[in-house]
Amino acid sequence: MIIGVIRESQPGEARVSATPATAAQLIKLGYEVVVEPAAGARSKFTDEAYVAAGAAIGDALKADIVFGVNAPSAEQLDAMRDDATVVSILSPDLRPGLVEDLARRPITALAMDAVPRISRAQSLDVLSSMANIAGYRAVIEAAHVFGRFFTGQVTAAGKVPPANVLVVGAGVAGLAAIGAAGSLGAVVRATDPRPEVADQVRSLGGEYLPVEAAEVEVSATGYAKEMSDDYSTKAAALYAQQCPDVDIIITTALIPGKPAPRLITAPMVASMKPGSVTIIGYTDLAGRLPAQASQLYGTNLVNLMKLMTPGKDGQLVLDFDDVVQRSMTVVRDGELTWPPPPVRVSATPAVSAPASAALAPAESHVKKHMPPGRRFAVIGTGAAVFFVLAALSPPALQPHLTVFALAIVIGYYVIGHVHHALHTPLMSVTNAISGIIVVGALLEIGQGNAWVTALSAAAILLASINIFGGFAVTRRMLSMFSRS
Repeated sequence: MIIGVIRESQPGEARVSATPATAAQLIKLGYEVVVEPAAGARSKFTDEAYVAAGAAIGDALKADIVFGVNAPSAEQLDAMRDDATVVSILSPDLRPGLVEDLARRPITALAMDAVPRISRAQSLDVLSSMANIAGYRAVIEAAHVFGRFFTGQVTAAGKVPPANVLVVGAGVAGLAAIGAAGSLGAVVRATDPRPEVADQVRSLGGEYLPVEAAEVEVSATGYAKEMSDDYSTKAAALYAQQCPDVDIIITTALIPGKPAPRLITAPMVASMKPGSVTIIGYTDLAGRLPAQASQLYGTNLVNLMKLMTPGKDGQLVLDFDDVVQRSMTVVRDGELTWPPPPVRVSATPAVSAPASAALAPAESHVKKHMPPGRRFAVIGTGAAVFFVLAALSPPALQPHLTVFALAIVIGYYVIGHVHHALHTPLMSVTNAISGIIVVGALLEIGQGNAWVTALSAAAILLASINIFGGFAVTRRMLSMFSRS
């Protein structure tokens, strides 16, 4: 089958749905790739680069599968062949007219922005890819306009305070903005209705600002949801409190299928410090890094084709039993399939009545401590057995029994009170001490007795494996904590 890469018809769109690198990957899956002339020019990808990668330059709208970044225009849809498959960002929830137009045509349409947020679909998640770029670019644009340092400095000319940045929404874009602003030296604060993102904000060096409200969102889909009036009121109070103290505010909050919420009001902007009141209203932040955005988007499409080309023979297979493919399909062969069945993805376990019922079986697996009486009985029995063995053993064996008993007791209390995370390095080092076995076996291997020689050889082999394996494990454990 032929994959066509069209030139974007939307004014100002600089991205392209395939780069020379991703085109080569599609060819390896068995597809032919046709690129519309100058499709990648605004992303600095020349037609010659596509040809060098194995693609052809021609009419991409006549292909079996048509790739685009944004939804094709009506003219482009009219030029497509029947039974074609269109793959692009369609925004079906926000554009019902487009969905109706697609359903009137004998084509199949897949929305890249409808990928469910489940683990195995992460490599197809275009929204995350573009949000990552948008968050980073938002900080770069703000730094360009800000007019001062982001990082604090102490110079001969005086002290320069760091910039204070507030990131509203700690999704993919928000986390990218936190990381970029923090790397530039700013003091970053962030807020989000999802409590599970607090640790992620802190891990990037930001300060998480919770909204103290009765409603706390537990994400069931991986995306934020529209909050209650009570939460919105308390969140607005938090924003109003923070605005006079911050230099830059970056809003990344989005709700799937709905317009972005308006969180920062005109009075809040008016309360900001002089020099901070500049509004950057770009809606194409991902497109302002067109080469990088095109590469990530093209990689998302390649991963989709890998999923839908199980035979790697250049034949597209749409499997409606696959929740990922079903969720993306807006129209199949002219039949409307939108909206898809909901896919529930819980980032944190929801609190419900069955949870308490499930707690009882879990408690049965908790290790119970031995009663003191029974513990003393076991210790006493062990001591009695040891004294009996010592009384019946030859005098030469008694020192060895004493050392053996002390080793058991000391080893038990030393190892038993070490955290489980340290068992591997601790045991690897103590196992290396078994090198004394090698010394003893070397002394006995030449005694002339076949049994002694065989046992000594086995001891040398096993102890050597233990020694070298212990040091290998220790080295690997230490390398995990070392900076590259």
